[in-house]
Amino acid sequence: MNLGKAFKITAVCIISGLGGFLLVCSCLFLYLSPKLPSIDELKDTRWQIPLRVTSQDLKIISEFGEKKRSPIDFDEIPTLMIDAILAAEDDSFFEHNGVVVSGLMRGVVQLATEGRIRSGGSTITMQVARNFFLSKRQEFTRKFNEILLTFRIEKALTKQEILSLYVNKIFLGNRAYGFAAASHVYYGKPLSELRLAQIAMVAGLPKAPSTYNPLANPERATIRRNWILGRMYNLGRISEGAYRAAVLEVDNATLHRSQSELDAAYAAEMVRQQVIAKFGLKAYTEGYTAITTIDSSTQASAVSAVQSGIRAYDKRHGYRGAELKNIDPTTWQETLRKTLIIGLLQPAIITSVHDDRLILLKKNGESAILNWADGLDSLRLFKTVNARSPLIDSAASIFETGDLIRIEEHENGRVTLAQIPLIQSAMVALDPFNGAIRALVGGFDYRQSTFNRATQATRQPGSNFKPFIYTTALKNGFTTASIINDAPVVFEDAKLEDTWRPENDGGKFYGPTRLREALYRSRNLVSIRLLRRMGVDRTLESLQSFGFNTSNMPSDLSVALGSHALKPIDIATGYAMFANDGFRVNSHILDRVIDRNGNVIFQAQPELACDPCKPENIRDNQLPQTSNNLSNDTVEQQLEQLFSNIEQNSRSEGDMYSWEKVKQSLTLEPTAISTPAERVIDQQTAFLMDSMLKDVILRGTGRKAKVLNRSDIAGKTGTTNGPRDAWFSGYSPDLVATAWVGFDDNSVLGRNEYGGSAALPIWIQFMGEALSEKSITIKRQPKGIVMVKIDAKTGKRVLPNQQGIYEFFKSENVPAAPDDENSSTESEQPLPDDLF
Repeated sequence: MNLGKAFKITAVCIISGLGGFLLVCSCLFLYLSPKLPSIDELKDTRWQIPLRVTSQDLKIISEFGEKKRSPIDFDEIPTLMIDAILAAEDDSFFEHNGVVVSGLMRGVVQLATEGRIRSGGSTITMQVARNFFLSKRQEFTRKFNEILLTFRIEKALTKQEILSLYVNKIFLGNRAYGFAAASHVYYGKPLSELRLAQIAMVAGLPKAPSTYNPLANPERATIRRNWILGRMYNLGRISEGAYRAAVLEVDNATLHRSQSELDAAYAAEMVRQQVIAKFGLKAYTEGYTAITTIDSSTQASAVSAVQSGIRAYDKRHGYRGAELKNIDPTTWQETLRKTLIIGLLQPAIITSVHDDRLILLKKNGESAILNWADGLDSLRLFKTVNARSPLIDSAASIFETGDLIRIEEHENGRVTLAQIPLIQSAMVALDPFNGAIRALVGGFDYRQSTFNRATQATRQPGSNFKPFIYTTALKNGFTTASIINDAPVVFEDAKLEDTWRPENDGGKFYGPTRLREALYRSRNLVSIRLLRRMGVDRTLESLQSFGFNTSNMPSDLSVALGSHALKPIDIATGYAMFANDGFRVNSHILDRVIDRNGNVIFQAQPELACDPCKPENIRDNQLPQTSNNLSNDTVEQQLEQLFSNIEQNSRSEGDMYSWEKVKQSLTLEPTAISTPAERVIDQQTAFLMDSMLKDVILRGTGRKAKVLNRSDIAGKTGTTNGPRDAWFSGYSPDLVATAWVGFDDNSVLGRNEYGGSAALPIWIQFMGEALSEKSITIKRQPKGIVMVKIDAKTGKRVLPNQQGIYEFFKSENVPAAPDDENSSTESEQPLPDDLF
């Protein structure tokens, strides 16, 4: 009787409790259900896609955005990746209806008794509900909302769609959202290329992206990885052999900041600033693509030339020793993991030292041998910029076990000794027809220094600036044969702080000199006397018309020697007028911005070096970049790849998108010819300056460039006192480029480091590659230019049967015939100071 009564009481309690629980759940459902977000929002999800910056030929340069995401479709997820995710998070995902009761109850009990959930409970569908709509605070109402949303999601979407949302949405540390992004961030390659051990490592991140991060906590991450591999083996997803090999693999995760196909970080940062200035912060999330004017091949040549030139200078001045010494062997791998690759220079730690070789541990965990013939045999230690030690006699004399050094790996597997340089360089190359920047390098490596020396560094150009002084002279009646005395002089100029005694390089003086010879031999005294005769104020007005900001230039004679500060981009833009027959173009780097739907939301409209700008006057290969010959199959394939992620995402989520619209926006012919650029020097003056600058290479300070074997290149060297800055600026009809070399702190470069020895080799290597597919173009002699035979010493005209040289003149400035000596031009009359 008592047992029956107890049973009834127990049954009543259970039924009442269950009824109460159902009543509470019903009330919560009625209360919370109307407040839940619509599942349609999942179908219409608009991913936050970062700003992508590409080259003109659509190579990815960089991505900018708080969330790094590369959306992918379900059929693009590798099978092993799916297996690893399910093994780690929800192995019955394809069997349950969104909620696993046993795991859920375990989580509820833990939340009620301990105030937190220690394990289990959430299926992948529940995580999707939480990640899209709810906070991560562990509250009962949130959990109830999560369950309700989970049932709705399971009803509205297929398992494949749910897993795709999870794979693309989940946060995996280091600003990576989604597994495809994490693959690039941690391993620098697509998800499809990950090895089994790497797949398991990435699959372990959702549980705790910080705790199990292979960069921040490699030991705990490896434990988590191996647990997942064990689960995959136990579930029959991988073989025993694959499991054993994977758990023994040493992880080599390294932070990869962007998916880059081209080294142009300085250019990318310039473009990022311009896009944000135009469109605001939304540009970071709206999936914009900024197409630059950078040409990938030209850019690669510029990067290679700058790095080669810097390292050549560095080698000339000696080895400064190991970056770090006496590193504890237990921290070797961790030290290498944290040490960045700079340029092509990889870190390595010496594990064993011999007289004729070094045994090294590389960043990827492999060993290498640095042999005596691979840089040790020619090694001298740095003393000063003007002094080095004798050749070392053994590797053991300067290296020790535990030293961190730099090496460069070559295609044949050989490694050579290197070091991170202290010297810096910059190069900028642009199209003289429209000012489009085709290559830009702001330093040895962006990871070493983000300071963009091509556009931010203000340095004295020295003789690199002289062509603009000579141009002003030719505009004002002087000729290429005008005689100026190259002789010592002392100036007591009130605008100068002290008595000024300018000299030529080497301290020699050569007497009366023609302007052409003075330019290609870079005679300082001639430039100063020339400026004095023209007048500083008139010259500054002319320089301003060329596009230079003269407000910061000294209003004294020192401007003739480039004593003022200019940026490499300013110099290169100025030289464009010599290449394009006298037009002032404006440099620009942003060509187009396209939104995720393929709409062109910005299009550059550069002024063109043509007047009138009729189609027949525009070079076929230099039309505005809206055409870009994008109708060929190769580029269409590139475009397909570039926009594939956006298209796939939009198809599955309802984003309004049309690939045809994107392709059309990129292949349209230009709708209108741009505005003509301003002509700042007449065609005749431009021709004369071009011929004079060609002589710099043929017989002057730039004659090393004759190795290029091209008759259509011209340019000018530049070196400042010290020397502290080395320059070379030059051009062909298709490309103008400026190279600069110097220290950021304005230190002295050292003995024999001039424009012709430090900067010119960079320019030569770059132009040799950039023009390799370009045919030689000879400029036509314009109307109003005549050739006359003159005396090389006096610059005066001679009779046909007399000895002399031929020179170009404007028709109005032709020297008088020998029988009419009184008709010489004003520009040929010497001033008193020209006689001494």
